[in-house]
Amino acid sequence: MTSNLAGRGIPWFVLAGVLVAALSMRGPIVAPTPVLRDIEADFGIGSATAGLLTTAPVLMFAVLTPLAALVIRRAGAELALMLSLSGVLLGTVIRAIPGFGWMLAGMLVIGAAVTIGNVVIPVIIRRDVPPARVGVVTAAYVATLNAGSLVTSLATAPLAAVIGWPAALLAWSLLTVAGIVLWGMHLRRSRQAGEDWGDRYSGGERQPSGGAGAGRDLDPTTLTGPMPVVARGRSERAMIRRPVTWLLLVAFAGQVTIYYALSTWLPTLTADELGLSAAAAGALSSLFQGAGVVGAFVVPLLARFTPAIVPTLTICVSWLILTTGMLVAPQLTWLWLTIGAIGHAGGFVVIFTTLVMVARSDSEAAGMSALVQGGGYGIGALGAPVMGALHEATGGWTAALALMVVLAVLYCVALLAAGAAARSRRA
Repeated sequence: MTSNLAGRGIPWFVLAGVLVAALSMRGPIVAPTPVLRDIEADFGIGSATAGLLTTAPVLMFAVLTPLAALVIRRAGAELALMLSLSGVLLGTVIRAIPGFGWMLAGMLVIGAAVTIGNVVIPVIIRRDVPPARVGVVTAAYVATLNAGSLVTSLATAPLAAVIGWPAALLAWSLLTVAGIVLWGMHLRRSRQAGEDWGDRYSGGERQPSGGAGAGRDLDPTTLTGPMPVVARGRSERAMIRRPVTWLLLVAFAGQVTIYYALSTWLPTLTADELGLSAAAAGALSSLFQGAGVVGAFVVPLLARFTPAIVPTLTICVSWLILTTGMLVAPQLTWLWLTIGAIGHAGGFVVIFTTLVMVARSDSEAAGMSALVQGGGYGIGALGAPVMGALHEATGGWTAALALMVVLAVLYCVALLAAGAAARSRRA
């Protein structure tokens, strides 16, 4: 079946389904963070152990990303997204069962399900959206990821004050149910239209851009998130010997570590440092997610209209201002979080744009993407528990924030060096 995407408009029903689904791809992971103190008190656990709640899903990203791509090839893109949403719903219900073990198990299930969604949604966008609109639509998807995190960060603590934190966390399953209903309507419409969606993904005439075996029809300046990863062939071995591969791995690991460590502990940190209530701390921390809604569009625009080094410098400066500002002037946290949101929303764009630019073949791009994502998420999973352990050991947040500054410096060095390699390759 041939699909002439270039001649079609944006498939609005598909887009609506993807964006509603995106609300469940980050929100359930950060939802416990505004009530971590209550969780610690009720379960009698320390900060390092509480940090495992965000470590669990990030670890799933590291372990299951390549497997998720294979699942998508077997099931087809539409069914895979439905499986992802159903898994998030199942994990949210498991997380509501009393006991920290059940809560951790639920987060593992959520992480595994979100891993599939992380891989399949860019596939659906790049397959069904006209190429000229891919950048805008994917940026809207990234903005919606941040919107899901914003809503849960902002409203979990006030909701918990009324109905208790277990019920508050369970309440967010309503967003996932809405995604399941909308995507189910899309599946029903597609079956009635007689379209074989699975063949369109795994065996049809059009392959998604950015994956192994895809044509070089993806403009790096429109890339706004990680590529699907299914590495093929033997050329991937050569990329292990390339320094730029490891520079990208360090950069991505730094991005993930800082983002998930801060996302986990921001409500607790701001409550401790500024003397805020849980609701006020959650509202302040939501700036980190909320400003990212706008930040998701900033870097693609910079990449299109400015020299290649400008987006990289913007991201680096954003992370350095965030981490250093919170260490030396916590009273201006609102400002640092607003600036830092540009870094976490646009960092994926810069890293994976650079990856596309330095890769010497589609197969190498897929192999590099698998290594960078797998290794980066594996390292990043340590961020939240290590930050919690430092807080627990020192009784304050200075050491933990100093670690974030060090990681931001390493991140900037690696990203600038990788960007220099990309520019020299294009010269």
